[in-house]
Amino acid sequence: MRVREETGAATVHRWRWAALATLLAAEAMNLLDATVVQVAAPVVRRDLGGGEAGIQWFSAAYTLPFAVLLITGGRLGDIAGRRRVFALGVAGFAVASACCAAAPSAGALIAARAGQGAAAALIVPQTIGLIRAMFDGPETAKAFGSIGPVMGLSAICGPVLGAVLTHAVSWRAAFLVNLPLAAGVLATVPLLPEDRAEHRPRLDAAGTALATAGAAMIVYPLIQGNAVGWPTWMWTMLAGGALLLAVFALHQRRAAAPLVEPSLFSDRGFPAALATSTLFFAVMNGLMVVVVLQIQLGLGQDVLTAGLTLLPWSGAMAAASWLAGTRLVPRFGPRLMVAGLAVMLAGVCAAIPAYRAYPDSYPWPLLGALALAGTGNGLFTVPFFTAALARVRPHETGSAAGLLNAVQQFGGTLGIAVLGTAFFRALPHGPASAAEVAFGLAAALLALAAGTAVLMGR
Repeated sequence: MRVREETGAATVHRWRWAALATLLAAEAMNLLDATVVQVAAPVVRRDLGGGEAGIQWFSAAYTLPFAVLLITGGRLGDIAGRRRVFALGVAGFAVASACCAAAPSAGALIAARAGQGAAAALIVPQTIGLIRAMFDGPETAKAFGSIGPVMGLSAICGPVLGAVLTHAVSWRAAFLVNLPLAAGVLATVPLLPEDRAEHRPRLDAAGTALATAGAAMIVYPLIQGNAVGWPTWMWTMLAGGALLLAVFALHQRRAAAPLVEPSLFSDRGFPAALATSTLFFAVMNGLMVVVVLQIQLGLGQDVLTAGLTLLPWSGAMAAASWLAGTRLVPRFGPRLMVAGLAVMLAGVCAAIPAYRAYPDSYPWPLLGALALAGTGNGLFTVPFFTAALARVRPHETGSAAGLLNAVQQFGGTLGIAVLGTAFFRALPHGPASAAEVAFGLAAALLALAAGTAVLMGR
């Protein structure tokens, strides 16, 4: 009898970790797709046509719906069942990826990318809930701890994979990679348990509509404004977007089933965390796009060179994340956040003279600057999420985690819009000068992020 019990326990243990592999594969699929397109965007634009703003939209069209629908995706999992919504999201992601690969025009690709982002918003929120449903005790921490290495590996592989596939085959192959990944995930979905909230919440359709419209009305002028000369209606749209987000905040205080717990804002530490996340991820995503643009559009180098240029950043980020998680955070705690931002700021500032010294050729010193920036990136991200949720009460945890993820994606969208636009506005003065302007702006944003990070701990 004891042998049978031990055999059964071992079987359950293997089943849980196989099911976790399914969730991690879906996470990796989303992370890879985001970074793959950043590297391939200039080649896509050359193939499909469109203006300079199209390069920014190829990435922003994914991250924007991802950001604004993330919390709603989590609520759908609570209502309809997390496994069901997870499977629906993976299937939708595969269909949208096929549409991206077959896109006949830039507009069609942007629309398909928006479909990918909406599908990702169904996938990602279910991961945490399903891990909690499958594991308990010490195994829960181990399961959550496996997400970090997957993110680090995806960050390393994404730019290189996108560059290699685009260089050797076509940018369309970079989207087709998602199809076998999605098929493998769907084949193993039956391993996942069905799980839903004990008390099913209601959907806040009005809140979702306000957040979506407000965010879109802010991002659209930031990307398109430079292309059309910033007419009056662009400024009006920008102001209207800010007004809609303010209305959204008021709606959340009065809604019967708000997307965001209003009590989260009673302590200034959490709003400071949201501001820090927005600024940090704006710099992270925006600078990756700027580096690719300067290498490919400015210097005329191929996509493989651009992908390999980002390798010091992503490799150093993965190594620093591991070091922070295993050694530094237990010793220094939240103080590591500001140190990470300082290291990243040093790397960003070091890139400016690298561009200045090589205005018309490949800036070799840039590789060291990017490695330094990536190190700071890894040192910051590990303690940040723990510190951001430190004073959140148990009933606020789900809402807080969803909002932090949403703000992360929205910050990435803003970074692509703001830093990408800064690059294109300065491009007539030369690609190196344009990169200097964008990196200078990024340094200012990082300095602001350091200030808001200090407020998190007070």
